[in-house]
Amino acid sequence: MRHLSGDPAHPTRISRRTVLFAAGASLAAAPLLRPWHASAAPAAAGCVGLDDPAKKEIAMKLVSSAENSSLDWKAQYKYIEDIGDGRGYTAGIIGFCSGTGDMLDLVQLYTDRKPGNILAKYLPALRSVNGSDSHEGLDPNFPKDWRKAAQDTAFQQAQNDERDRVYFNPAVKQGKTDGLGTLGQFTYYDAIVMHGDGDDPTSFRNIRKRALNKAKPPAQGGDETTYLNAFLDARVWAMKQEEAHSDTSRVDTEQRVFLRNGNLCLDTPLNWKVYGDSYHIG
Repeated sequence: MRHLSGDPAHPTRISRRTVLFAAGASLAAAPLLRPWHASAAPAAAGCVGLDDPAKKEIAMKLVSSAENSSLDWKAQYKYIEDIGDGRGYTAGIIGFCSGTGDMLDLVQLYTDRKPGNILAKYLPALRSVNGSDSHEGLDPNFPKDWRKAAQDTAFQQAQNDERDRVYFNPAVKQGKTDGLGTLGQFTYYDAIVMHGDGDDPTSFRNIRKRALNKAKPPAQGGDETTYLNAFLDARVWAMKQEEAHSDTSRVDTEQRVFLRNGNLCLDTPLNWKVYGDSYHIG
């Protein structure tokens, strides 16, 4: 399970993108998440893309280690709780939130594919609470029904597809466009998962812009390691703008470790730490 702020050894981690907290902006005024549009280009020489099935599995485990303190990402289909971050319920494999719109999109997709499912009746409430931390119309049974729906392979597939559409595919596409290898594509994915792709200063697109002011990616003739260090520097800056993200170990003792080791293709074995916990993929 996620370690919440009550555990001093594990500060609160927020899976939800920080589209909410541009200076003075209300949650309801947050920019909507939208895919990054870019023309695809080959991945860095010698690396397969993060969308290679084996590499994608690694990416899911890496994110799950930070988001859920577990490598078993498929166990998170049923996950749901309000972690007190102002985003309402956080749930599922990528932390879909009732307050930021992506949970609404997910349940709508599930209902389009399987009308009359156990979550369909919550669509009006999800529309109503979007942009807030309210549970109105969801309590008391929404969490129980979410966990029941998570046993349905159709709902699991809907979670996979929305994760890919909103977060994974745009990150990989932009990473390939920038000429990055598998590790670089993963750094983009992890950033979009946490920060979203809105217009606020700490969004993925603005983290990338900040990095581009310091270094060029391989597609523009730059050195890949130099550029990724600039991107991770920008990512750390963005994380520190919000207290709940101020523990930057998912960069410092995970992604930086792989980069220092020259593992641009994200090859196994991988050893890393997140929030003090050690993980290994052989």
